[in-house]
Amino acid sequence: MSNTTPVNSSEGPVAEYKKKLASGHLMPDKAQARLAEQLQILLQKIETFENNLKSFNWKQRLGFKNNKQIEIKGLYIYGDVGRGKSMLMDLFYSSIQIKKKRRVHFHAFLQDVHSRFNLFRKNNPEGGDPVPTVVKSIVEESKLLCFDELQVVNIVDAMILGRLFEGLLSHDVIIVATSNRPPDDLYKDGLQRDRFLPFIELIKNNLNIEHLGALKDYRLEKILGMKVYHYPLGKRATASLDNYFLDLTEGYSPSVDLIEVKGRIVKIPIAAAGVARISFMKLCGEPLGPADYLNIAGRYHTLILDDIPRMGESLKNEARRFITLIDALYENKVNLICSANAPAQELYVLGDGAFEFQRLVSRLMEMQSEEYVALPHGLV
Repeated sequence: MSNTTPVNSSEGPVAEYKKKLASGHLMPDKAQARLAEQLQILLQKIETFENNLKSFNWKQRLGFKNNKQIEIKGLYIYGDVGRGKSMLMDLFYSSIQIKKKRRVHFHAFLQDVHSRFNLFRKNNPEGGDPVPTVVKSIVEESKLLCFDELQVVNIVDAMILGRLFEGLLSHDVIIVATSNRPPDDLYKDGLQRDRFLPFIELIKNNLNIEHLGALKDYRLEKILGMKVYHYPLGKRATASLDNYFLDLTEGYSPSVDLIEVKGRIVKIPIAAAGVARISFMKLCGEPLGPADYLNIAGRYHTLILDDIPRMGESLKNEARRFITLIDALYENKVNLICSANAPAQELYVLGDGAFEFQRLVSRLMEMQSEEYVALPHGLV
């Protein structure tokens, strides 16, 4: 089936996209409509193949040989932040009638892969290559893998991805991925990048590359109209943050997010569509450090932080962690929406570290500006 095949849009991503247009949740966008059609074609290919496979089962039992399988290429979708990549992929994922499928943030997928590697090593103390075993376990679980925000930021992941994806593709796993970068820009300027180049070629040769060049940053359009710093604490501030989370994650199902950092797990109680929400005490009242906050900053474009208290000497450790958190968010251009018990300049005025806290106040003020909000998220 070629890309010129007529699209049956009675159900699937095209129909769901049109429903969102009709309800007013989306504005017409030619680039989004085109991508919806490409996803519809892919869905039809997969479901046609699956139906043909089922109808052939009786022939196999009689000893007939199956015809050569139709080649089905997945999709690599890239484009700027807020253009609707994840939203359209999710319309495809929710529409397709295939049991063995998985939709996962790419960062979480890599953590899962490393956990499987660790399990293999535990079960095979004499050594051995974990990749074939891990590939086999993933293939048994999923015929379709949908990755959100494919990115590569460290050499460990860069070194394993080529063999991992080669194994998945050789077992006819269909891959759909979103990214803010074209394939050639993945792991750009990374250590030993020459060893990563075969993975890029693998992506380009086995997936259809689609650029979502939507005209607007719809995420930015939403957040620019939002008040990002709310005080004092109370029902009104909480309700505002509730509404903002719903607005920014519309169409996505929020869930608990577990982030593995150096063998530890940082729990984000609610997250969806690149937005995380957590209370101040859960994020700054726990013994977390720079690595934890940098991982959070690299994973989300927006953090909604509830209930920042007015701090004194008794909360000096929490204040220090708050400084570290804000530094990580600021350096990675993460948007911060928060509720606090006082204006930023009055959060911590007495006690050890009060002078250093004033630098944080300056950054908090800057992070409320439209110029800051419009900046692209640093790591993705």
